Amino acid sequence: MALFTIPNIRIAGMSAAVPVKEVSNLDYRWISVKERQQVVKTIGVEKRRIADKGQTTADLCFAAADRLLNDLHWDRNEIQTIIFVSQSMDYIIPATAPILQNRLSLPKTCLAFDINLGCSGYVYGLSVIGSLMSQSGIGNALLLAGDLSNVTSSYRDKSTYPLFGDAGTATALKFSESAAPMIFNLQTDGSGYQAIMIQDGGVRNWVSKKSFTYRKYGQGIYRNNLQIALNGIEVFNFSLREVVPNIRATLEYAGKTLNDFDYLVFHQANRLINETIRKMLKVEKEKVPYSIHKYGNTSSASVPLTIVSELQEHIRNEHVRFLLSAFGIGLSWGTVLLETDGIVCPGVLEVGL
Repeated sequence: MALFTIPNIRIAGMSAAVPVKEVSNLDYRWISVKERQQVVKTIGVEKRRIADKGQTTADLCFAAADRLLNDLHWDRNEIQTIIFVSQSMDYIIPATAPILQNRLSLPKTCLAFDINLGCSGYVYGLSVIGSLMSQSGIGNALLLAGDLSNVTSSYRDKSTYPLFGDAGTATALKFSESAAPMIFNLQTDGSGYQAIMIQDGGVRNWVSKKSFTYRKYGQGIYRNNLQIALNGIEVFNFSLREVVPNIRATLEYAGKTLNDFDYLVFHQANRLINETIRKMLKVEKEKVPYSIHKYGNTSSASVPLTIVSELQEHIRNEHVRFLLSAFGIGLSWGTVLLETDGIVCPGVLEVGL
């Protein structure tokens, strides 16, 4: 296990943005009313936000970051790093982070690159940006994380379409020798890469006419090879097998217990998975916030979106001790222990074209 500590990095602010368009799974006409009700009850997603045509993850992250920087009153010329974590980039090439560097009017001295990760992306992203800052003394940096999963979801696939929502987030980080350390435990099992994937569109399976052909994979499940496929049973089993041991190993490494933390924020995979993990850990409901009911599974945005959406007043006004756990596509998963202390948080922004 990759267990390590990053000192001297403080979270200064956090923001999130979602599309204006909201849909309800109770209106999902591809399946029966009874099935819709069961979907809401089981996976916990009643409403989701879906981007307008032409709206991208970068647009949402830009809105979140622009508002956050204004509220922080940071000099943009002093921002030295921007990292974009997503699996729905603007283009195959170039990377999206340099485009956002320019859109946000950050200096040409700014380091900018992408990380291609989904569900676990926020925790992995914090480890990368935190390591860069801690080792180099970089003063101010931005971590942007988000995804537009609906673009690649088939409306006629009941196993994926009701699950995903679109969102973008921004986290501002600052070098501070008085900051509490962030403690990480990151893991990977690439043997399960097919559990969540899009078959075509990369170099291994380039786009062809066959990529657009719809096939039936089960009752109520039709999709083509440019749309996301999800093996729900495999993901469920992986989550229950790996997440709890990962969390416990992190706590042991840090010399902490779950009682030392105010909140446990999980990747919003689905409510059944998350509630099972919560019960396995024997953590009371009040310490595990959810945003999946109103935003869906927003991939790499789900952890910061949940914090901004559900804990805004707490992180603005209190010292908060967090355990963050994110897991999924890859397969990859990880935990980070961190603290915030009165950070800037504009809340969840609604963004249209």
